[in-house]
Amino acid sequence: MTDSAVDFDAVLHPHRSLSRRAFLIVMIVVGGISFVGGMVFVLMGAWPVFGFLGLDAVLIYIAFRVNFRDGERYERIVLGGGNLEVIQVAPGGAETRTLFQPYWSRVLVDDDGCLILRSHGKSMELGRFLVEHEKESFRAALDGALRNLRRGPATA
Repeated sequence: MTDSAVDFDAVLHPHRSLSRRAFLIVMIVVGGISFVGGMVFVLMGAWPVFGFLGLDAVLIYIAFRVNFRDGERYERIVLGGGNLEVIQVAPGGAETRTLFQPYWSRVLVDDDGCLILRSHGKSMELGRFLVEHEKESFRAALDGALRNLRRGPATA
């Protein structure tokens, strides 16, 4: 799809409140507390506690890394050239492309709070990682772009 034919182009990313720098600071603090606390227990003779505190720090690190990897996924929705294309990119970089007929496409937020795109019996959930107000805002923007497309070019 060429950029000149694009009527709507949006990229949806999961929200991440912790930056890489803040992650490093958190891990230094957690590691420092685990080390100092572990050394206190070693000096008291309870040396196995040191290993468990180290294991806690490693598990916290792994949990954050999994969270950051999940944050790499995104969805791109492009309307133009007579198509509505949804590109979903997984954390590893694998892409899934789905084409919809924009003149018959409908976007809605269902009773469960899911953002659904439907056209010709085909449906898919968009922005699973968005919060409720973000889903509604995106629904309104995409719905407006679809309505403008159906209305056709403006006449002078």
